[in-house]
Amino acid sequence: MERRKEETLSNVLLRFLRMQGLETPLAEHRLLQSWETVVGRMVAAKSRDLFVKGQCLHVTLSSPVLRSELTMRKTELVRLLNEKAEANVINDIAFH
Repeated sequence: MERRKEETLSNVLLRFLRMQGLETPLAEHRLLQSWETVVGRMVAAKSRDLFVKGQCLHVTLSSPVLRSELTMRKTELVRLLNEKAEANVINDIAFH
């Protein structure tokens, strides 16, 4: 019997997730879960209906002032959220 190259468990799991088409949904889930960590508890409390569609995070906010402030920080938020998700999940955020 031929001995195969050793592989780490994380690489095996990542390959399995890719084969099953679950890598992207998992990264999206990590991104959505990190919203409160990135924006803070107060902003997260005024946020609802978060979802990712076509590499765009959609967020409904209850405050127009908050919407304006977050729009100015959009580039920074995209970068921080992608870092937390450990993948390039989104490239834009739409505030509603």
